[in-house]
Amino acid sequence: MTPDQFGLAPSTFLRSPNVDKQRLFDKELDELKKKLIHMAALVETMIDKTITELVKRDESVAAKVPAYEEELNRLQIEIDEAALTLLATQQPVASDLRFIVAATRINSDLERIGDLVINITENVHVLVQQPPLKPLIDIPRMAELVRRMVRESLDAFVSGDARLAQTVIMTDDQVDGLKDQVIRELLTYMMSDPRAIERAMALIFVARHLERIADHATNIAEDVIYMTQGRDVRHPRTPKERPPELDL
Repeated sequence: MTPDQFGLAPSTFLRSPNVDKQRLFDKELDELKKKLIHMAALVETMIDKTITELVKRDESVAAKVPAYEEELNRLQIEIDEAALTLLATQQPVASDLRFIVAATRINSDLERIGDLVINITENVHVLVQQPPLKPLIDIPRMAELVRRMVRESLDAFVSGDARLAQTVIMTDDQVDGLKDQVIRELLTYMMSDPRAIERAMALIFVARHLERIADHATNIAEDVIYMTQGRDVRHPRTPKERPPELDL
């Protein structure tokens, strides 16, 4: 009997090589996405543990942060190599090409976030060795906003949600405002008591590093808009402007 006698087309039995190639390509893109999600989860955990160490003044809380950063570095190399291989061998169409380009940018931003958390950890180690300078209110608020920005920027990437990406971009101004508030307050401590300078400077560095993490989350959100719409919204935006209206 032939396939036609069963009412089935020959393609049911003979799969096109192009179909297999596309399935392999889709699988490799999915693996790329999963690794980026893993990187984002790592940096979220790093931020949480480092700020918890600062608040609870317990160095053991962030003991694994350097190991997480090493894992980030390993993943960064794997993702870069996988993306280059896809670009060289698969000849992706425009939408897939934008996805791969966005993935490489996001990869770099996540790795840089890991470096900034390590910088925060170093300042936290200095702070927990000395008496508290002041109750911590704004820095934990900053950290929570920053963690949310990282998480939502990757959620937007995974789901292709440009509106969520725009929300992340707008949250950056809140982080900037908190950073400025922290610095103003700490400067008053430094001027009133020279003995407070070292601790105040360490807290200022923590706030500045958190603000830079927010900038990288913003970069990721902007890459999502580029990926989904093919539009580069990085440079027209100023701190007081909304991003360009999205074609949704």
